[in-house]
Amino acid sequence: LKLYFINKCFSHFLPSLPENKILVAQQPLLIVANQTATLVCNYKYNGTGKEFRASLYKGTDSSVQVCFISWNTTKITSNSTKEFNCQGDRDKDKVIFNLWNMKANQTDIYFCKIEVMYPPPYIYNEKSNGTVIHVKVFFALSLETPIQIQEPQSAISLWILATVTGILAFYSMLITAVFINYWQKSKKNMYHQSDYMNMTPRHPPYQKNKGYPSYAPTRDYTAYRS
Repeated sequence: LKLYFINKCFSHFLPSLPENKILVAQQPLLIVANQTATLVCNYKYNGTGKEFRASLYKGTDSSVQVCFISWNTTKITSNSTKEFNCQGDRDKDKVIFNLWNMKANQTDIYFCKIEVMYPPPYIYNEKSNGTVIHVKVFFALSLETPIQIQEPQSAISLWILATVTGILAFYSMLITAVFINYWQKSKKNMYHQSDYMNMTPRHPPYQKNKGYPSYAPTRDYTAYRS
């Protein structure tokens, strides 16, 4: 209802025209919050044309054609470019362009162009002030869709480094334990071998310089006493 009221007001701003002239009026601003826009081109024409074409252009220089609609007394045709989702429709004194799935980068100024294709002479409207379409895109997170959080690369590197360090520390402790165990067993074997006594007889210390060989047993002189 609000849109109808605005377009009705703009249609009243169109002055009376001489024959074979076209005037176009558009609302200056259109805010798009749900990716869908309805742009109304109010026009006034009092000629005798039978075949028409209405086009919607984007940009200050109208360099990008968004979509168009052509009609005559029996047929209506509408088409749009690949970059836009647009469908045109017409009423008695207006052309309606419906756009959907709009993106934020499609925010721009849009112009309506009305042409009389047949019969001659070919005429079209002077460039209007245009309509600025401001597309606001809101991102909604679905509760059913799991959110995947990518772990930062630095955290992954630290995790790998910690794992490698832990493995190396474990093997170092294992090798040290094996070495200590082997060393203790070797020391125990050395103690067992030192328990065997040397049975080689030795002479008393006071007979060391009497000419006896070191291997000769000590003579017992008490056997010769009477």
